[in-house]
Amino acid sequence: MDLTSLTLTELRHALRTGQTTSAAATEAIINRIVAVDNQVQSYLTLADELAYQQAEAADQRIAAGEETPLLGVPVAIKDIICTAGVETTAGSKILDGFIPPYDAFVVQKLKEAGAVIIGKTNTDEFAMGSSTENSAFFTTRNPWDLRRVPGGSSGGSAAAVAAQLAYGALGTDTGGSVRQPASLCNLVGLRPTYGRVSRWGVIAFASSLDQVAPFGRTVADCAAMLQVVAGYDPRDSTSLNEPVPDYAAALTGDIQGLKIGVPEQFFGNGLNEEVAQAVRTAIDKLVGLGATIHPISLPHIRYALPVYYLIAPAEASANLARYDGIRYGPQINGDDLLDSLKKTRALFGPEVKRRIMLGSYALSAGYYEAYYGKAQKVRTLITRDFKEAFTQVDVIATPTSPVTAFRIGEKADDPLSMYLADIYTLPLNLSASCGLSVPCGFDSQGLPIGLQLMGDTLQEATILKAAYAYEQATAWHKRLPVLQSPSSPDEEE
Repeated sequence: MDLTSLTLTELRHALRTGQTTSAAATEAIINRIVAVDNQVQSYLTLADELAYQQAEAADQRIAAGEETPLLGVPVAIKDIICTAGVETTAGSKILDGFIPPYDAFVVQKLKEAGAVIIGKTNTDEFAMGSSTENSAFFTTRNPWDLRRVPGGSSGGSAAAVAAQLAYGALGTDTGGSVRQPASLCNLVGLRPTYGRVSRWGVIAFASSLDQVAPFGRTVADCAAMLQVVAGYDPRDSTSLNEPVPDYAAALTGDIQGLKIGVPEQFFGNGLNEEVAQAVRTAIDKLVGLGATIHPISLPHIRYALPVYYLIAPAEASANLARYDGIRYGPQINGDDLLDSLKKTRALFGPEVKRRIMLGSYALSAGYYEAYYGKAQKVRTLITRDFKEAFTQVDVIATPTSPVTAFRIGEKADDPLSMYLADIYTLPLNLSASCGLSVPCGFDSQGLPIGLQLMGDTLQEATILKAAYAYEQATAWHKRLPVLQSPSSPDEEE
């Protein structure tokens, strides 16, 4: 049995039936990381000793007859989520060497469920980016084509699952940072309703938008991950005190009568033709499975990009003010306090500096109401558009990304072009609703394409049901990348 080729759900079955052990699966994953992650570069930190200890403990719990959705399953954690005793850098030099004294809520939940934490995955610095090129340490590569990006900011987690270096992974989704890499890497990535999963212990980027989100190779894998990490946490003031449903029970394959909305605004200029065709074919497949299609309109969605890039940088500016060398970050001695502050904050990368400056400007005296205040008002209009749409339909179907994976460096000198990579995902974050990306095809270059399914608040079960029905009727999710040595510089040009 090739353990690393199993999905999370398949491994769970093998563990329960005694076909393998958590220790064997953990060893297989770590051996594969050692063998191929020098090509993909998905992990920043490998916690192998800790993983083996957790695997042995999981095997004892399995032998005692215990069952949880992730018991004995090796998973990866985005390096913006705090892990006690394991370095957490947020992909930034300013936190290089930081070892948290506590676990984030989601890590606590994983440990309680008996999951095996393999290590911490690469991320755009402080989760600011769409390609994982903004990491202060190195660029993660897409397992489907090592010359291309895996998406971002949770590109390390996506690449790890796609390359069979973890059975599942956690990322964070602030403007599409799980769904977009899921689309580019042929994975399922689910962004839960804002507040469905606690943000306690997650290093903040934009507090009204951040949400922990799972990756899996299948819909069932994502459902299992969400089942474990969802729930109320009184330490997070935005956590929703609502019961967590049985997400696995929603995976019936029956979507007869499901109403699917298709907004015209997501099929306009800038959408790659091959992506558009794959998504329309996927929607037709849903109709064939019993769903009904309803054209809808989200009239204020055209403002989502500028609204997001006013609100998110403004919140980032406030959240990152703490990295001053006094409260957080290394103390670098300067000529005076201001000089020391400047030298510490000089450790931020260019994208983080850009967003801090954008956010500080939007919040500054004389401009607050004209920019940040107005953006919040338009955000309310966008949220109303979604709420109105969900009175007519159960699910909204769109492309996840306007393009497939682009080449490393292709958009590095064009920030606006990079920001447009999230144009189909970030509106959902502004509305606090839930959504996922599920594999729906490949382009002529063999690069994955994702279908985005969006649901109303706390309707994760509905979008999981729709995605599962589609997944079971297709075979896109079964394809795996074949890792090869990176191309030479001459071949990349």
